[in-house]
Amino acid sequence: MTLSGLLREGREALQAAGIPEWDLDAWYLLEYAAHCTKNEYFLRPEKEVLPQEKQLYRTLIRKRSAHIPLQYLTGSQEFMGLSFFVDENVLIPRQDTEILVEEALRALGSGMRVLDVCTGSGCILLSLLKLCAGLEGTGTDLSEKALQVAGENARRLGVEASFVQGDLFEPVSGKYDCIVSNPPYIASREVDVLMEEVRDHEPRMALDGGEDGLYFYRKIAAQSPKYLKDRGRIFLEIGFDQGEAVAGLLVPAFDEVRIVQDLAGLDRVVCGILRS
Repeated sequence: MTLSGLLREGREALQAAGIPEWDLDAWYLLEYAAHCTKNEYFLRPEKEVLPQEKQLYRTLIRKRSAHIPLQYLTGSQEFMGLSFFVDENVLIPRQDTEILVEEALRALGSGMRVLDVCTGSGCILLSLLKLCAGLEGTGTDLSEKALQVAGENARRLGVEASFVQGDLFEPVSGKYDCIVSNPPYIASREVDVLMEEVRDHEPRMALDGGEDGLYFYRKIAAQSPKYLKDRGRIFLEIGFDQGEAVAGLLVPAFDEVRIVQDLAGLDRVVCGILRS
């Protein structure tokens, strides 16, 4: 079996399974299984693949055909130019969330303390710590397995961070200069109609935001002032239709509450400064 033959086989299988980006995914999985870049492929498309590479590729193609997300198969997702390990215990980092990181970076500096609530893979907190020298950071999550993933990412990135298990602020003590969070924000009834990759394979507890999707925002808005220093800042990722509702939750305790749009012009982040 050659590289070109194996790639053709993967493309055909993924297309038949209705995978939207079947061509791209077939390429990614070939690179992963056969340790072959596109340049190497085009130089030697008729190169024979090793039996174990062929077996691995076919296994990965079968799993992707069953709508298991590509990132869970390769164990990797890029975020903020960094490579993060992911598995089925954490949400896959999305480009939309980079808006939150970019906004928070503008407000942060050396010596500040950052708290990431619902940290998951740790992508938000670890990106901030990696890209802004001298920060101190803590991440919380209810899932012990998610925190294991976050800890592994900290190790791989060479970043020092503290991760503690508990419900939102339950395991937190002390005050922080900044709180960031991408909490579950999809309304319960909408989770079951998400695309198959998300609905059946990403952790539901990281998706389900309660009846109206605002359950965790209400708790965060009410509890966060206790854990912020004077004039501390908060940055929350939101669903595209939640800007006004989440901003309204922050107004009683925060000044300069504003909604930030993503590259598509959709509401993506709500932020504010704790009122003195």
